[in-house]
Amino acid sequence: MSSPLTDDHLDGLFEQIPLLAGRARTLEELSGGLTNRNVKITTADAVYVARCVDTERNLLGIDRDHEHANSVAAHRAGVGAPVLDYRPDLGVLLLGYLEGKTLENNDFQRDGVIAKAAAAVRTLHRGPRFVNRFDMFERQPAYLQTCRSRGFAIPADYQDHAEAFAAARRVLTATDDTTVPCNNDLLAGNFIEHGDRMHLIDYEYSGNNDPCFELGNIWSECGLSLDQLDELVTSYHGRRLRHKTARAHLQGIVAKYGWTLWGCIQNGSSALEFDFWSWAMERYEVAVAEFRHPGYPRLLDDVAAPD
Repeated sequence: MSSPLTDDHLDGLFEQIPLLAGRARTLEELSGGLTNRNVKITTADAVYVARCVDTERNLLGIDRDHEHANSVAAHRAGVGAPVLDYRPDLGVLLLGYLEGKTLENNDFQRDGVIAKAAAAVRTLHRGPRFVNRFDMFERQPAYLQTCRSRGFAIPADYQDHAEAFAAARRVLTATDDTTVPCNNDLLAGNFIEHGDRMHLIDYEYSGNNDPCFELGNIWSECGLSLDQLDELVTSYHGRRLRHKTARAHLQGIVAKYGWTLWGCIQNGSSALEFDFWSWAMERYEVAVAEFRHPGYPRLLDDVAAPD
């Protein structure tokens, strides 16, 4: 498969956007887009980022109208990029460029980074509500159905762990129904560090969700240890709460099991030159190890236990 999002095609799209039309501009590919192309656009007096998607293919449950509305809300909250234009007909979301360092996993080993990340997440969660909800216990079966209907490969024993996944759902839904506006996809590359501040970008999977899913997904995606997860949760809440750390840990396992199928869908359908199968298996193997760990029942109990 080939992607229609070539440089010439994108340049034609940008000519249809008033802020860019008729203006000399340079384009630079930004790393990190696994469902879209992120393009830095430099003009004589401004710098932009265009998030560009193929409007003809969407098997991942991404709603671009939700992404746009939630990006606006994240900017209002004080952590997202300014939203300058949205052209769903063109598959373009135009944002202001954020100066700063795009994080990598090893940056979370630096002093102070976890605290800054926690502060940014807390700011987002206290901001305007998003227009939709996100629940991995709803997303995962939808992804599984997509894999089955399209004939995409999944791990042969994936369903062997359905009961462990269901046990997580039971304890999580029975103990807390709090939802806040969450990014839900805070891998390291979606943090931009600028001095004492941290920006959060990429709201494709955003929606109101359990705040502990956000924290657990950061643990899952950014290579944090369990001690660092405890530091993140403690910094987020301002005090150590053992049941919240356990909840975030469990939600991180839920994320790994669910996102495995995201990788399987991308492996079967994406035109990008990327090893989505290995990406999926990295998450799956950790999820399986957690489900099989003798401490898993204790983790479920710890989520329900008062501090």
